[in-house]
Order: sequence, then C-alpha cells, then structure tokens
Amino acid sequence: MNFASDNVTGVSPEIMAALSAANEGVAMPYGQDEYTQRLKTELSNLFETDITVFPVATGSAANALALSVMTPPFGAIYCHAESHINVDECGAPEFYTGGAKLVTLSGSNGKLLAPDLAVVLARSGAGVVHHVQPASVSITQATEAGTVYTPEEIGALAEVAKSHHLYLHIDGARFANAVVSLGCSPADLTWRAGVDVLCFGATKNGAMAAEAVVFFNQALAQTFGYRRKRSGHLFSKMRFLSAQLLAYINNNLWLKNADHANRMAQKLAQGLLGLPGAQLCYPVEANEIFIQLPEAVISGLLANGFYFYRWGGEDSTTVRLVTAFNTCEADVTAFLAASHAIVSNFERDG
Repeated sequence: MNFASDNVTGVSPEIMAALSAANEGVAMPYGQDEYTQRLKTELSNLFETDITVFPVATGSAANALALSVMTPPFGAIYCHAESHINVDECGAPEFYTGGAKLVTLSGSNGKLLAPDLAVVLARSGAGVVHHVQPASVSITQATEAGTVYTPEEIGALAEVAKSHHLYLHIDGARFANAVVSLGCSPADLTWRAGVDVLCFGATKNGAMAAEAVVFFNQALAQTFGYRRKRSGHLFSKMRFLSAQLLAYINNNLWLKNADHANRMAQKLAQGLLGLPGAQLCYPVEANEIFIQLPEAVISGLLANGFYFYRWGGEDSTTVRLVTAFNTCEADVTAFLAASHAIVSNFERDG
C-alpha cells in the first residue's frame, strides 16, 4: 500500500528473467557484448531512425552526462524551476558540465512554454562576455507535475531553441507513461519534434537499474563515451544493463507497464475526487497525482498503513501519490474505501 514513488517497486518478471538469461556463459566487457550491440539496432527500430545509445545505471547520470556534451562550462541550461535536474540531482549537471549554470523558468502544470522561453533567450546576453552563454534546453517528460508535453508543445520549444542555436534535451524518466498517455509514437515525441538527446528511463517502470542515453543528434555522441568512462558509468559487465533495456522494449513491455500505472492513477484520482474538499493540483496525465485532501483523511490514511508523501512540508494538505507497473488494483480500491470511510466517520462523529 505504498504510493510514495514508482521507485519503491521491484523488477518486472520479464526483466528479471532476462537478467538470469544474461548471467549464463561469458560475454565481452565494456559494452562489446551481443546485448549492447543489439540494443542500438532495437532502439533504432523503435524510434524509426538511426540512433546512438549509451546505457547507464541511473537517471541522474544520464541527465548530467547528456547535458555535459550539450553545454560548455560557461553555458546556460534552461529548465523548469521544479525540474529534477534543478531540484533533485545534487548539482550533478553543474558538476559534469564543469560549471554550467541552470537558468530556471516557471510554467503552469510543470511545463516550459515556448513564448516564455523566447522572451528569456532574447534577453540572455548571447555573445556578451559577462554572461553565461545559452547552450541547451531541458524538459521533463512526463513532467514533475505528472503532466505531459504534446508533440506540438515540444516542437514549439524546439523551434525557439534552434532559432537561438540551442540543443534540446528530454529527461525521460517517465517517458513511457507520456507515450501511453498521448497515444503517439516515440519518434513523434522526440526527433520528429526537434529533440537532440533523450534520457530513456526504465528504472521507474520495471527495470532493476537501467537508463539509456539516446542520441538523435549523432554529432553530440562523439565524446559521450569518454565522459561516461570518466564518470564511472562504463560498466565492465555492461550486458546486465543492456539485457534489461532489451527486455524492457521487447513485446512492448515498457508500454504495457506504463499503461497499467497510468490506469491505476486515473482510478485513484477519480475516486478521490468524490471526497468533500478534494481538489487536483494538476491534470492527471501519467502516473502521478497531486491532490489536496482534508487533513483528517491524510492523517487517517497514514495511520491505516498507507504510505505517501505530503508535498510542500509536514503540515501540507497536498499529497503526491504515485502508481507503478505493479500497483495492485486491490490496493487502490482499499485506499479509496479507507478515504471515504474516514470522511463518513468524521461526519458522523462531528
């Protein structure tokens, strides 16, 4: 009954089976194995274009290393104020870029908006030696608010970025959830919309520990291998990362897992909206719910053994609920039943 994060889950059985199979026999090290070689072909097919891919173990490493090839030490990375790279990566992008500056923008529903980006870039001081130089834009898909960027929104951001000679990066920790939510192809949400690099997340959606840095802009990939090695993310037994990623996309497991998580989020959100005083903070478009609930409901649920985070501090009545690939529908039903029972008891006793 843990709705704190999609990081609390175990591993998809299909991925665990792939790891067991990869454990048989021997394989060449440092990405020279058959799994890693096959991954490039499979992901190129998935994205309908030739790509270069580098497996790494964590999302923070994927994001920071990707941004390091897009941004010089004197450069600026434009991102949402609530983005993971700004709030939750302990300065990793700044470290791996050698000191680049994160320039944050606000935006409703966790999104950057193309007109806002255009205004900021017009005043950025490009070419002025006293200012950090615009270099890249990073967006999160799905966003930290649980919303998703449409292909049109990404395309508009890319158009602004390209007009100022900036690269466009996607933190795709929950990319699968966005693809399922929108019902469009991975290509439409990435290179066709103008994206240069995608950090293709798997860990939150059923992998043990595997992310893929996918380069659509091949020129940017040239030095990534050295940066990955220098950062300690060139695994000697790389087959165990690549085997996870292959199993993840095989038979559309990544989409099936995300679809289940999204459906559980919708069921949970719709049930909670029946409570008096319940109010969604953002549209529920992926597998995260941000909702304001009565304090009595929050306290009662926590006392009943459900686990989730208050969002905004210990006294906040806004909570974040996250569903995952293996969220039990029975747990969602129990959460909703407990919520309504708490309200009924409160009204009766009050």
